[in-house]
Amino acid sequence: MNPTMKTCGRCFVLVLMLLVGCTTARQSNTARTAREQLLISNAVDQALSKIDFAAFQGSKVFVDDKYLECSDKGYVVGSIRHRLMVNGATIAAKPEEADVALEMRSGGVGTDNADSYVGMPQIVLPGMLTLPEVKLITHTRQTALAKIGLVAFDTKTHELLGAGGVSSSEADDSNLFVFGVGPFQSGTAREELNSTTPRRMNQPNQPLPTTVAFNATSESSDRPERLQLTGDERTSKE
Repeated sequence: MNPTMKTCGRCFVLVLMLLVGCTTARQSNTARTAREQLLISNAVDQALSKIDFAAFQGSKVFVDDKYLECSDKGYVVGSIRHRLMVNGATIAAKPEEADVALEMRSGGVGTDNADSYVGMPQIVLPGMLTLPEVKLITHTRQTALAKIGLVAFDTKTHELLGAGGVSSSEADDSNLFVFGVGPFQSGTAREELNSTTPRRMNQPNQPLPTTVAFNATSESSDRPERLQLTGDERTSKE
């Protein structure tokens, strides 16, 4: 083979090497897992379900969260406000505008983990010989506890409205692996997902629009030269 052909062959190999590439898909996860957040919200929902908010029907209630310090505080406060409104109460923005002040506190909102397995642990023998760990059956369990206290009083007389109290509940998520096969899941988190995620027959489907538009308020609709933005179009209203 002459030198020219060798040079051409090397150039061909170099071009092939340059053409070889790879693609890497970047993935990221949130600081807290979705399952942990689901467990905590499940425990909070169970704890609040034990509380009767019907006594606040027709009252203006100020929800005071200054004593509430816990994980997912926004979900706890929002859930209590929601349940008050569903039971006929009106949410007041200030204590002086309210008939009742409802104070809340947390005795604990968080998660714990417990793992166990059936098998043989790792064994280190003399002579640098190590028998590996063998797990035949593995069971992992994550639990969430929510302990929420509530007290209500009249904002005018500061009279206590009932004894109030504390409501506690626990949510759990269990995963079982048998000879590496699994997970076989159980627990309140799995029950909630099974009951809320499937779409039922004849359930209305209401997708959100792909463009965003808003109507002007009645006060501002009379002003001339108002611009209405709808998707990528802009029109002038006279």
